[in-house]
Amino acid sequence: MTRYWFRPKRYGYGATPTTWEGWAFTGLIVAIIAVGALLPLRNGHGPGGTTALLWWAFVAIVIALTVAVAKFKTYGAWRWRWGRD
Repeated sequence: MTRYWFRPKRYGYGATPTTWEGWAFTGLIVAIIAVGALLPLRNGHGPGGTTALLWWAFVAIVIALTVAVAKFKTYGAWRWRWGRD
């Protein structure tokens, strides 16, 4: 039996955490992106050039994996909702 971490949102598209695992996963993703954002700034300068490109590639990969896990662990289908469901 699969335990679902998320439920579909009442309005809009996507899902929202409903269990502690869902909230922990969401917090972990926020922490990963925050640490990833601070690493290029450790020398006092903002990212530029190749570093910025690598940063955006990192963010895109993390978000894609997050969406995949969230869709897999959501009870029900992701679709646009108007609050009547």
